[in-house]
This record gives sequence, C-alpha cells and structure tokens, in this order.
Amino acid sequence: MELTNNLAEVNQRINIAAKKASRSVDEITLITVTKTFPTSDIENLYQLGLRDFGENRDQEASKKVTNLPKDIRWHFQGQIQSNKLKSITSWASCIHSVDQLRYAQLISQLIGDAKMPIFIQVSLDKTSKNRAGVEPDELIKMATQVSELPGISMQGLMAVAPLDMAAELAFANLAKIREVFLTSFPTAKSLSIGMSGDYETAIEYGATHIRIGSSILGNRASIA
Repeated sequence: MELTNNLAEVNQRINIAAKKASRSVDEITLITVTKTFPTSDIENLYQLGLRDFGENRDQEASKKVTNLPKDIRWHFQGQIQSNKLKSITSWASCIHSVDQLRYAQLISQLIGDAKMPIFIQVSLDKTSKNRAGVEPDELIKMATQVSELPGISMQGLMAVAPLDMAAELAFANLAKIREVFLTSFPTAKSLSIGMSGDYETAIEYGATHIRIGSSILGNRASIA
C-alpha cells in the first residue's frame, strides 16, 4: 500500500509540474531508482505498471536482472568503471552516466551489432573538478567524437544538481549548455535530470527522464 500511495503522489506531482510547464506528461519517463532495494519491491512496482528502473552498481543490478521480467528497461546511472562495462552492456537498456570518451569507445566495442542508447553526463559543479561529468567547455568536442562511434545512440544530456547549489540555478545553467549543444546535435533532445528532491523543477527545465528513488520507495536500504 505504501508503494501504491507513494507512486500515486509522485505521478500526481509529475502531472501538475508538466501542466504548469505547458508540457505533455507523455514526454516524461519516470525511472524508479531501485539501488539497495530488494527485487520484491521491483516486482510490486512492476505489477503497478512500471517498466523503467534505475541502478547504480553492476554487482547488485546484474543479480536482480536475472530474477525479474525480461521486458523491464534497466537504466544504468552510476559511476562507470571500465572493468564493469562488459557486464553493464549485457543487461542495461540505457547508460545515463557516460562522462569520458574512453567509456563510450569501450561501449561501442562491446555492444557489437546492437545500439546502446547513452546520455553524456555534464558537470554542473563549478567548485570541484573531481566529480563526475564532462566539463561544459569540453562537451561539444566529446559529443562529436561519441557521435561518430558505431553502436552508440546519443540520446542527450544527463546531470545532477550539486548539493551546494539550488536546483533551479543548476538546471538554468544546464539549459544554457543544452541550448548550445542542440545547435550541433539537434536529434539528441533527451534530458536526464531530476531526482526525488528536485524533479518538479527539472520538469520545468525540460527533463525527459527523471530518476526517482526515495519518494517512491522510502528511505530504507535493504540489499537484494
């Protein structure tokens, strides 16, 4: 019942935010972030109609995938490690956190004749160069190189609002970066931003994929 109520509330808030932004709710994909949560929660959410789930760690996700319905779309959104990409590309439907060319190149090599949808993660953190994400001034160069790789379908941009910055400011900055990006890559329109604390603001700034964990699943942290 808790999951049902939480999901209903999130969907209602998505609808309100979309209407406020004069957008169609059909433009927005809800990804339920299930890292650290058991497969039983995913099964319950599946029965409620959800098909898009997000995971951050290959070791955890690869075990879950084998025990769940095959029509689930798995979104990998964690920090990438080269030695995990062979496994990740075997189960992920989409990779949201590509922030280095070498990762895209490796995905291209591993995916074979298939196509892997990816997002390029952009850094919005102006105080640290050590956090995930390509620097905005390097984005076009990297995206150009990524777009030329076989087996890669570049969907658009992904970002996380820094903890020390208001989401509205972070997403406004991203909107400017994205405007320039789209002049070079007009088909890469998707935007993966927004989590439990800021998804309504993300929708206002054009999010097409929002990644919601605690607002649906709560704050417990059971290991699958």
